[in-house]
Amino acid sequence: MSEAMTTDQYLAQGGVLTSPANASPRYRAEVMKIMASFVDSEMAGAAGFADVINAAPGLRERIAAAKIVLEKTRHAEMVLDLMGEFGANTGRYATSHPWTARLDRDAAPDAARSAHDMRLSVFNYPLDGWTDAVTMNLVMGLAVGVQLAELGRVSYQPLAEAFATIAPVEANHVKLAAEGLTALAAAGKADTVKASLAYWQPRVAQVFGSEDPGRFEALSALGLRHRDSAAMKADWQTALDVTLADLGLG
Repeated sequence: MSEAMTTDQYLAQGGVLTSPANASPRYRAEVMKIMASFVDSEMAGAAGFADVINAAPGLRERIAAAKIVLEKTRHAEMVLDLMGEFGANTGRYATSHPWTARLDRDAAPDAARSAHDMRLSVFNYPLDGWTDAVTMNLVMGLAVGVQLAELGRVSYQPLAEAFATIAPVEANHVKLAAEGLTALAAAGKADTVKASLAYWQPRVAQVFGSEDPGRFEALSALGLRHRDSAAMKADWQTALDVTLADLGLG
């Protein structure tokens, strides 16, 4: 970056940053929002899934569920460490929010985000037993895959590298969920799975939100967005349709 070029101009030309030191206040704030939303979502997701481990039908399923909880918590820690470099108080983070807090099960799909933290709205809703948890893990896991493909391109290089490390582990969570749904369908629970799909699909769809063109352009100029919400949502829907068809649940 030349001395005559501002940091934002450098980013607009495709540059990347490797330290918070040269970041503008605006850039720091936007990167912190991305990191906080991811950390809070992983923490809330892990907390919700932990509550259903003992509802799993066998030891193999309980081990898989416990592994997912461990890995989501580890992913939160990876990004939280980066937040610490931006000045976040990481020491009190794990206990500073009620991660298990949820809305009523029948709350509308467009209900407000948690007032306590920056989790994605889907993590405001409670799981209803093992079948529901596995179904949610598949539907949201596919959305996470689309989101991580986008987040892995952010202009803050340490964060992009963290997301690139996280992505294949989260993809394996989808594989575990697909295996779980196959077993549940074989056990005669296909109708229960389909009821959970009907519940979770509109709630997961909400995580892509509605795009503000002006904000998208502003984030794109900082190298923090590359694809709009509509394109990402379409990719998720296609991936979900294909996966459900493969599982015989379409």
